[in-house]
This record gives sequence, C-alpha cells and structure tokens, in this order.
Amino acid sequence: MSSPTNTQQSAGAQPGYSAQSIQVLKGLEAVRKRPGMYIGTTSIDGLHHLVFEVVDNSIDEAMMGHCDDILVVLEGNDVVRVEDNGRGIPVDIHAGEGVSALELVMTRLHAGGKFDKNSYKVSGGLHGVGVSVVNALSEWCEAFVHIDGKIHSQTYHIGIPDGPTKEVEFSKLPYNAETPAGPKSRGTVVRFKADSSIFETTTYNFDSLSNRLRELAFLNKGLKITIRDERLSTPKSHEFKFDGGVKSFVEYLNENKNVLHKEPIFIEGERDDVQVEVAIQYNDGFNEIMYSFVNDINTREGGTHLVGFKSALTRTLNEYLKKSKQAKKFDEPLSGDDVREGLTAVLSTKVPNPQFEGQTKGKLGNSEVKGIVESLVNEQLELYLDQHPDVVASILDKSILAAKARIAARQARDATRRKNAMDSAGLPGKLADCSDKDPASCELFIVEGDSAGGSAKMGRNRQFQAILSLFGKMLNVEKTRIEKVITNEKLQPIIASIGAGCGNEFTVDKIRYHKIIIMADADVDGSHIRTLLLTFFYRYMTDLVEHGHVYLAMPPLYRVSYEKKTFYAYDDAEKDRLLAESGRDPEKVAVQRYKGLGEMNPDQLWETTMNPELRNITQIHLDDAVEAERIFTTLMGEVVQPRREFIEENALLVANLDV
Repeated sequence: MSSPTNTQQSAGAQPGYSAQSIQVLKGLEAVRKRPGMYIGTTSIDGLHHLVFEVVDNSIDEAMMGHCDDILVVLEGNDVVRVEDNGRGIPVDIHAGEGVSALELVMTRLHAGGKFDKNSYKVSGGLHGVGVSVVNALSEWCEAFVHIDGKIHSQTYHIGIPDGPTKEVEFSKLPYNAETPAGPKSRGTVVRFKADSSIFETTTYNFDSLSNRLRELAFLNKGLKITIRDERLSTPKSHEFKFDGGVKSFVEYLNENKNVLHKEPIFIEGERDDVQVEVAIQYNDGFNEIMYSFVNDINTREGGTHLVGFKSALTRTLNEYLKKSKQAKKFDEPLSGDDVREGLTAVLSTKVPNPQFEGQTKGKLGNSEVKGIVESLVNEQLELYLDQHPDVVASILDKSILAAKARIAARQARDATRRKNAMDSAGLPGKLADCSDKDPASCELFIVEGDSAGGSAKMGRNRQFQAILSLFGKMLNVEKTRIEKVITNEKLQPIIASIGAGCGNEFTVDKIRYHKIIIMADADVDGSHIRTLLLTFFYRYMTDLVEHGHVYLAMPPLYRVSYEKKTFYAYDDAEKDRLLAESGRDPEKVAVQRYKGLGEMNPDQLWETTMNPELRNITQIHLDDAVEAERIFTTLMGEVVQPRREFIEENALLVANLDV
C-alpha cells in the first residue's frame, strides 16, 4: 500500500479544489481584477473617477495651504494630465521599503501621507488607495515631481514601474512647465491613459469634469482650478476661482432668482478640529436648494452635519418668531420645511476623521459633528439676525406663508385621498392601465392629446404599457406653491397614476412604473409640454429623475416609402440620406411628413415609438444638479432677462425641433 502524496485528495475535500486553487493577488493586481470595488463602475463615471482621484490629492494640498493652482488637461488620444503647485510628492528613499516615496504612493494601495496627522489634518478620504488605483487602471502612467529646483520622474505600465525614480531634464518634459516667473519650481504632475480593456469608454466628457471642478473651486476659496480641452482643433478651457467660497456658491445658485436679502448670511467657525462654513440666502421661490459637503465630498444623503444645521435653523427662527410682531399672524411653531422654503444653502465641513456610511461616502455618520454644527450655527445666526432685523422680518414672513401653505396642502391631500377612496380603483379615468403589476416591467406613456392617446392605446402592448392622455395647458410649477400643484386638474392624474406621492411625500420605491415616458409632438408645443413635465418631475419627484425612471420618446418626423419598403427618419439629414440611398428620383419616393403623433395610425406608432426593440427613447440623467437648478430657474422662472439671454446664446444649437 503506497503512502498518500500531497497530490491526492484528502477526505472531504472537493475534487479539483486544493491549496493550489487559492489565488494571492499581489501589488495592484486586485484593482485590475475587481475595478468596481475601487472606483464603483467601469462606465464613464468610473473613468471620470480616475481624474478626480488625482485632483483630490492636489485639493488636499490646497486644504493644507500648500497649493493654490490646479490644472487639468484633456490631451489628444484620451490622455489626462493633472498639475498642481503643491509641495510635490516626496522622492527620497523610504527607509522601511527601500524605494522612493513616489513609488510607494503610486504603486501601493495603502500608502500615503493622509495617515499622518502632521502631514494632512483633513483630506477627502482616508482609504489611501487614490492615485495608485489610477495607476493600476491605466495602460501607462507617469509622474513628475518639481522640487528643490530639480525634476524627478517615474513611469509605469499597468501599475508596474518601468524603473526607479530618476532625475529628468527640463527640456525632456512632455508638457510645458514654463510659468510667467520661469520654470515651474514645485508641484506634482501626473499623466495617464486609462486602460481601454477595462473601461467601457475612454472618452472624457469635458462638461461633466468641469462641473465637479467648479464645485471644488467653490469649496476652496481662492483656489484656482483650470480645465483645458486640447482634443479640439480650437482648444477650450474654463477657469474657476471664487474668493467668496461657499458664499459665492450660493450667489451662483441664486443668480437668476429674486432674493429676499442681497448678501448671503455667512457663518464660519472651528470647534474640536471640525471646521464649519455655511452660506444662506433666501429667495421668493418655493423650492429648497441645499448642498452639504464633508472634506469636499458631496454628501448627497446628508448626515449628522446636515441634521445639526437644519435643527439650528429651525430652532433659531422659532425663537425669533416668539418674540416678534409676526407671532400675532401665526401662533404655531414653524416646521423645518416652513423655514427652508425658498432657502438656498451650502454647508461645508472639514472633519479630521470622517466616518461615512456606505461605500459612496454619501452620508456622514460622526455623531459629534451634529452638536458642533448645531451650536456654531445657532450662535452665529443669532448674532447676525440681531444685527439685521429687516432680514429676520422678511424670512419670518416667508416662513409663515409657507406654514399656511403647508396646512392648506395637507387639507388638499386629505381631500384628494378622500376623493380617491370613493373611487374603488383610485386611478384617474384618463389612464389606460396595463395588466402586469410588477413596476420593474411596466411603462407609463404620458401622451399629448386625445388623438395621439387613442392611437397609443390601440397600438400598445397592453400587458406592460399604460397610457395617460394629457389635455389642455400644463401648469408651470416653478411659479406655484405645492397646494396648487397637488390640486391641479392636469397634474392630479399624473400624481395618481405614478402612485408614489408628491413633494416631500414622494417615495420612489412606491412608483407603479419604472419607465415614465413623455411622448409629445416634435414641435414647439410638444417641446413646451416636455419642459413643463420635466420641471414638475424635477421639482416634485426629484428621485424619479435621479434614479433614471424618466424618458423622452423620440417619434420620427418622416415616413419614406418605395418598392413596398418603409423607412422612418428622425430629422432632415436622415431623410435626405434615405432618399439618396434609394437611388431614385426624390419626386418618385413617397415621403410623409408627420405633423404630430395623432397622424400616425396605431401600427406606425407602435413600430416607431413604442416597440422596445425598435423605438428611440432618451433617458433623462441628472449629471449636474447645480446646473440643472440654474437651467430650470432660467427657463421657467419669473425673471425674463436671463431667459432672453439663454435663448439668444443657444438658438443656433437647437436640434430636432420643428416649428
């Protein structure tokens, strides 16, 4: 009997599963194996994340007072370059590792100065994986450090150094390091090309990058951030620098609004190493605009810092109401929603050891920060309001009107619910519902006019497609309080059909359809209806847009027929191409111009606009909430001049519009 060898299976082991099956990923292999764990996604959002990881290092230098100029360049061939004038990544040899500090930072996941309190008091994140992940996910990367009058460099391919850190000559640099004062004296430059075998696309979106860089410039007063796109024949660039910081941010958000007080209220302070900056300004609108940040990270889900701010604002204004003349007008306490109607606020906190809930860092969890923010805001807001009684009076007047509107809205909701309860179905009569009850499979087409609605009802797939016909002029909710919105006869059917509430009561998990598709004519009236509906969804069902549930149907403009073949064109250029490809005299090709959806018979509407396999629909994304806010205010608000200027600037850029 032979003795067992190490190649034989031990008792109970699964066939083919042994110690040899266990993989050990070394260096940055883990990042390339599972990139989603480190950057969230390999879509364009993940691609942009690479840029922001490098920029964040420069921002951390700025927060420590060592950097005031950052440049981001989109070079040709999908190459990105990020420059700063910070201290420069150290290039001396690390005693414990035997390689340069630059190599450690660029090639080790948990290496960096952010773990040392003496180097970085606060930073955007403490995971220590930033620029090394960028290096790992790039075909190639190179770092240049300008320090002590010398330039040190190291290059990498898929995260692996090509050799040790070395000194390079100024003339050999692949970028212009000349400044008005002479050669760049200090700072770090990182160039990289994202790996096309990992990312779905390696083409950067200039506007998306610009939006985030603008935000970072607002949050770091006096810091200049420039982005330049050199991929174009005529390069374009944006330069962001705001000496007012978050105060400038609020002024930017309120630029086209009628404000109640000219100067934003600015609060800043530090307690227990937590730095707090808040800017507040009220306008005569009905919407609350609030952005909160921790170490320059947008905490979209809020957290303890935001709870502290809201609590201080509500309590302080209620205290002033009690001792003011306005108390005679309203003897109930103001709610948080009341005091935040028409409020535009930006809250920025710098926390030494932030604890974020979830991988996305969307919510701050540090319990101590709530009390710090609350006490600072309460003290300084009281001090400001004591010195500005006229501002207090205007804010309280607006808050009291909001409270009365809240009560009216509650009564309107109750009346609407009672009305719906009397109807056993609880759904509007204009809705032709689908038979499937799984929201993930269902679509709601909101159709302009009874004629198109009739064709859509006959042409649809009744199993998963519902049709809601609109009639008459839609309400512009940008100029309306919520009690008017929820009782509006044009909007009530939409609210009831979607079934998830409205305004503060909207719950995206309760929606009855995962695709809400706006289907309107491709003319001026149709565009107006789409804009009014999008304004409504953005203002009163924001999560519907943020979660990607809103779509625009794109019906064709032309039907081109010859030799018993039918083609559809969505614009004039496509029609001309079809005519050219037919090889016939254009006069002998049947071309039908659709003036509206109502001209299509049910089969044509299904084939061109409703059939999931053939249709052309556009998903509405909320890539930049700040810019969306400005656009809706400009186009749908009360102030005329900004709208006129917008139209004059963009008139020649309009596409897919028939007048």
